[in-house]
Amino acid sequence: MTAQHERPVRPLRVLLAKLGLDTHTVGLTVVAHALRDAGMEVIFTGLKQTPEAVASAAIQEDVDVVGISSLSAGHTRSLPRLARLLREQGGGEKLLVAGGVIPQEDLALLAEAGYARVFTMGTDTREIVAYLRDWWAQRLAAEAAQC
Repeated sequence: MTAQHERPVRPLRVLLAKLGLDTHTVGLTVVAHALRDAGMEVIFTGLKQTPEAVASAAIQEDVDVVGISSLSAGHTRSLPRLARLLREQGGGEKLLVAGGVIPQEDLALLAEAGYARVFTMGTDTREIVAYLRDWWAQRLAAEAAQC
């Protein structure tokens, strides 16, 4: 395929959310700025969201990635629920990532629920950007191979 026939590559679309009563936004704001600076489209749903509202927003906004920040203990219930709702609503192909204060012993539960990666507190934003870029490049390559 020649360059003039190639589809333009759209930016990666990332939805970021805070579930429940967790109102700590500093880390999520830093991540949002890093993703935007890296050329990604970032949609922030706001605070005190339910898994139902985030799943609905992810479908409506047609995002590629759903990122949840958790600094409270509700992640073992709310994050798996969000993953299940996304699958039920046809959003099972979206990359699910989480970050924040999530104990090591909960990582297996989140992986089993469908979270590809959990970025624990203190993760360098360059690592998050690189991970999402690599995933996006692999997804675009797979889509191109299907054409």
